[in-house]
Amino acid sequence: MSDYPIEQIRSRFPGLNRQINGQQAIFFDGPGGSQSPESVGDAVKHYLLHQNANVGMSFATSKETDELIEETMRACADLIGCDDHREIVFGQNMTSLTIQLASALSRTWGPNDEVVVTRSDHDANVRPWVLAAQWSGATVRWIDIDPADCTLRVETIEESINENTVMVAIGAASNFSGTINDVKGICSKAHSIDAEVFVDAVHYAPHGLIDVGAMGCDYLACSSYKFFGTHQGILWGRFDRLGELPVAKLRVSSEEVPFRWMTGTQGHESMAGTLAAIEHLAWLGRMLSGEGMSRREALSVAFSAIEEYERELCWKMIEGLQTIDGLKIWGITDPSMKQHRAPTVSFTHPSMTAEKIGAALAEQGIFAWAGNFYALELSEALGLEPEGALRVGILHYNTAEEIDRFVDELSGILG
Repeated sequence: MSDYPIEQIRSRFPGLNRQINGQQAIFFDGPGGSQSPESVGDAVKHYLLHQNANVGMSFATSKETDELIEETMRACADLIGCDDHREIVFGQNMTSLTIQLASALSRTWGPNDEVVVTRSDHDANVRPWVLAAQWSGATVRWIDIDPADCTLRVETIEESINENTVMVAIGAASNFSGTINDVKGICSKAHSIDAEVFVDAVHYAPHGLIDVGAMGCDYLACSSYKFFGTHQGILWGRFDRLGELPVAKLRVSSEEVPFRWMTGTQGHESMAGTLAAIEHLAWLGRMLSGEGMSRREALSVAFSAIEEYERELCWKMIEGLQTIDGLKIWGITDPSMKQHRAPTVSFTHPSMTAEKIGAALAEQGIFAWAGNFYALELSEALGLEPEGALRVGILHYNTAEEIDRFVDELSGILG
């Protein structure tokens, strides 16, 4: 992708200049958390040093904090494609928000209800729903995976979703295998029997444009620190449901949506960083197609370019890894299925554990994750516990040259 402005993008990320043992660091740890552009750090610093206050008062810093919260909600609405910014809830992280939502929903379920989860998801989109089912007396059903390519087994989708289903929890993309799931199809099936759908979009958010309307889901969560922002969770839910569910809250707290869901004082500086991260992505869209676009339009342009660029790098990486004898890639490797894979690649090698491979790469300044990445069900289903796999992830600031160096270093490590 010759017109992709990789140098301008990288220039905005000071962390990418880090040196390890005399070599340029390569950040392939993005699935665990991305680097942030300088604009995000500037926004956090500015808020803390010049606007730091609690909300709801008439003095300047409090009013500015109220305005920051509203503007960040509007930016998040643009990011995920919802029409009403009041459907955005902030929290400590996706896991905490999901437990909070699952707890509220569990109070509306009973012993005749069924909750559907998958073997491919991060545990934050499994365990909260399993617990909620236990609390309510509901039954848990499982969607299994095909170990050959880590896609969901269609027959178990058909078997699991039935007239007793009240909730289907599905990941937009696997943080282990990179598999992009058919969320729209699952939402359609679930809604045909009046079940709700929760989507974990944490891993998908930095790679593709989220559109909750097109997906057809009822709830969706993501995390700012995965798309170049701060450590903050974001939950979207349909307005009527956010207003009527029995959420646990203080007596003095607002009943207004979405604030009835935001327990205690929020991380306002994190909101400033989240807003700046979304503006960074919009900057890329405007750089590519000019000024004058709305933020949502700019995000659409940006993600179109990001998807094309990252997919090219991902398949370059897969082809490089396939030249190493004995190396096993977990997930889709069929080029005809490129559109069903996010640029995250997990692999194993019989000669060395994932932890040892990761440690050897770290010595060379290449950052990668080893383990199960909290996708415990998938790691168990693939027979990879307790060692797990070695995971490398590509983000919009990585380069083809980094992939070449990584494959060369890995080839040497594995002999």
